[in-house]
Amino acid sequence: MEASFWHERWKLNQIGFHIDNTNPLLTNHIGKLNLSKNSRIFLPLCGKTLDIAYLLDQGFSVVGIELSEVAVTALFNELNVKPEIATINTLKIYKAENINIFVGDFFDLNAELLGDIDAIYDRASLIALPVTMRQDYTKHLTKITQNTQQLLICLEYDQAAIQGPPFSISADEVKQHYDNIYSIQCAESNSISNGKLQNHNATENAWILKNK
Repeated sequence: MEASFWHERWKLNQIGFHIDNTNPLLTNHIGKLNLSKNSRIFLPLCGKTLDIAYLLDQGFSVVGIELSEVAVTALFNELNVKPEIATINTLKIYKAENINIFVGDFFDLNAELLGDIDAIYDRASLIALPVTMRQDYTKHLTKITQNTQQLLICLEYDQAAIQGPPFSISADEVKQHYDNIYSIQCAESNSISNGKLQNHNATENAWILKNK
């Protein structure tokens, strides 16, 4: 997607993709990554998800990247935290205790800036991207995180029925992107039907990706 698409969505508050509660697939399955307190969890394309507050409450350190500064400002306001703000090359970084959020293009983030990561939580990143971008995304994600383990959440539905985002990601596509790096396990699969998918049926899948 063009950056302007997402900037416009946030500017107009057209954020039907934002969930006003902690994702239950996160609470159900984050324990399967066997993380210790203070582990650093990376959230690509993080928006202002309430999942960040949950992870902080669990004692984790959160690192994210988000294209929209509107979203990042709203995130810190909702956390009631005043960040320090700095500029590094083409990116801004909002920093506070146990939380660093980069603002800018995901592909401008490198391993040196990101630092060591213990896990990736991809709650709405892969499904936000059209098929033409997904291979580049997964290659860059695994490169900058040194192939660290993931909790990946995807939707699967009839893509011909509605236009994304969010886009449909099948089990075969997950394997296409990640099978050469990870062992892949479906931890939970739920049927859903709601207005966010124009009342079309869909399946929400939680995947655990661990190094082979």
